[in-house]
Amino acid sequence: MNIAFYTYRLLSTCLFFIFFPLYRVIALVRKPVDDSMDQRLGKYRNGVVKRISGSPRIWIHAASVGEVSVAISMIDVLVPARPGCGIIVSTTTRHGHEFAVENMDSAVICIYAPLDFAAVVRRALKTFKPDILCCIETEIWPNWLVGAAESGIKTILVNGRISIRSINSYMRFRWLFKSVFRKMDAFSMISRKDAERIRMIGAPEKKIEINGNAKYDRLMETLLPDRLADIKTLLNLSGREPVFVAGSTRRSEEEVILDVYQKICRDFPDTVLIIAPRHVKRAGHLVRLVTERGLSCQLRTGLDPENHVRSSPVVVMDTIGELQTLYGVASIVFIGGSLVPLGGHNILEPAVWAKPVLYGPFMDDFLDARDLLEQAGGGIQVKNGRDLAESALDLLLHPEKAAEIGRAAREAVMASKGAAEKHAGVILRVLNS
Repeated sequence: MNIAFYTYRLLSTCLFFIFFPLYRVIALVRKPVDDSMDQRLGKYRNGVVKRISGSPRIWIHAASVGEVSVAISMIDVLVPARPGCGIIVSTTTRHGHEFAVENMDSAVICIYAPLDFAAVVRRALKTFKPDILCCIETEIWPNWLVGAAESGIKTILVNGRISIRSINSYMRFRWLFKSVFRKMDAFSMISRKDAERIRMIGAPEKKIEINGNAKYDRLMETLLPDRLADIKTLLNLSGREPVFVAGSTRRSEEEVILDVYQKICRDFPDTVLIIAPRHVKRAGHLVRLVTERGLSCQLRTGLDPENHVRSSPVVVMDTIGELQTLYGVASIVFIGGSLVPLGGHNILEPAVWAKPVLYGPFMDDFLDARDLLEQAGGGIQVKNGRDLAESALDLLLHPEKAAEIGRAAREAVMASKGAAEKHAGVILRVLNS
């Protein structure tokens, strides 16, 4: 390793000793609740450690819920291909950990990832002794990856993604990443652009390949007709009224969406608006925005199927985990984070329901999804609020056109399946090398 990496290791070690006392206090305070803080320090209870068995041992690191979905798709390929293998899945966020525990086989060990300090990752690697460490998307942790490589553990990036928004930040630290990437065994990237960007940062070209986005493989499994029926009942929908769903909205977009909704209501007065802020804690603020315009509004948590179904034209979502099903009741969908330069969100989630999807010009984090829909004629990019209103009204005025666009969107998603198998194939190949 060169001086770049050892500089990083020295600085991170200094930070560890500076912040360790505070972190340890927080861990002790949280101890009655869970041992997540201890796990982030590389300390895992014997009950967790003793559960790991089998060979080879495959450690998959998935930051949060989206990456865990990718891990699940790959595990579905890995386990039949290597019967008896041991699987460890680490996450960074609490939501990610809970999702992993709820959705994975009990034989999979679900843990919190160690913090990227040399002593911490060394302890975690020594505890679990993986044969391969697979980091999903943009989880590039120098101490962890180099520590694994130095211990003889294979290291790869799968479903790799480097967004156009983040490339400049990575390039500023190219001196560090180049030295880390030289130690890694493979880079299985989502798209040609992702492959080019990671090569620019310093990954050896001969170790890079392109295998698509495994996040899309499980989308068809999110179609749950029973839950959809329950949501329709809860929202008191007859099927005749237009439903405008705005998902994963950001602060600076919500006034625009309300403007658009009020324009729609001039021609379609019975339209229902369901708006889901990206961050649930902002639901109260959204309610105030709606009521200031003289519109009646209800929170999702204020609804229950027996006593309090929807009676207002606007519903603000303040729950987690229901948005994907909500797209199924929509007539039209707008995906947030895209009218402002925040990278957008996953436009294929409503597409799988055969819904026409509208989104703004800022889709930097989902360029592959945007290209997939646009090439199939299943997505509509809008420039601003005025354009959004015009496009939404056009779709409502021409339901056959909306249905055709929705069908094209769904067919595009179905045709893109198979990436998880390709990424899992890279893992198997590297294991066998």
